[in-house]
Amino acid sequence: MSGSSRPGSSRGRPGLPSRIERRNAQFQQWESLLRSRSKRTRSGEMILQGVRPITQAVAHGMELRALLTDGRERHSRWAAELLAAAPAPVVELAPDLMAELGEREDGPPELLAVVAVPQDDPARLGPVLDAAGGAPVIVAFDRPSSPGNIGSLARTADALGASALVTTGHSADAWDPAAIRASTGSLMVLPVLRLAAPRDLLAVVDARRAAGEGWTVVGLDEAGGRTLDQVDLTGPTVLVVGNETTGMSAPWREACDEVAEIPMGGSASSLNASVAGSIALYERRRQLG
Repeated sequence: MSGSSRPGSSRGRPGLPSRIERRNAQFQQWESLLRSRSKRTRSGEMILQGVRPITQAVAHGMELRALLTDGRERHSRWAAELLAAAPAPVVELAPDLMAELGEREDGPPELLAVVAVPQDDPARLGPVLDAAGGAPVIVAFDRPSSPGNIGSLARTADALGASALVTTGHSADAWDPAAIRASTGSLMVLPVLRLAAPRDLLAVVDARRAAGEGWTVVGLDEAGGRTLDQVDLTGPTVLVVGNETTGMSAPWREACDEVAEIPMGGSASSLNASVAGSIALYERRRQLG
């Protein structure tokens, strides 16, 4: 079902135009958010493409900086309702500019969103872990090189009840458009932090251990000490997934209380990192019953 909605200039704000017809400085700034991690970092903004990521961002209280539309007269019900109660200034773009930002060859998308990048503050984990009860699990992805793997692992982590996803070290960006697409919106739901080193997350774990919580750090490795089903995953756990090529870094390996392997057959030498993490999260769910 469709409705009609055409945002007016009254929804703009000083410094943000109500309509953009050409590749001006504002458009180029938004375009750079798709291509450049450094631009996303400096501006603190990213572009969301697709119905589900935008819907999840709104539903979970992410800060929208702008809604972008091509100014079409009629919208789907989803877009019309969002525009009618727009949580951010609405900017009309020429259709070819919308198609470019939406990375679409079949025409412009109905909506795009400019959204604030969440802060990489370990303090964000406290309320999430407190709300998880007795068995929170943080997925630590160590130096992932593929944004698609980050998004895929976030999707599984969301589906299987993880409390948060943390990338550590020199990593691909969790807010890369490829990661967001692979997550199908789960990166908007699951708390995600990008931390410089394992010690930044381990400081949180150590503080909670000092408060009496029995946290275990479990690393995945193809030559682990025990098979995954032999490792207790039912308590508070940091599940460490190593880099796609080199596995866990030395600091993570030293921090592990357990190193677990996933038994394999066939000719494959290893599992995709996001697949290995997904299997471990499913095993945790199985153990919890």
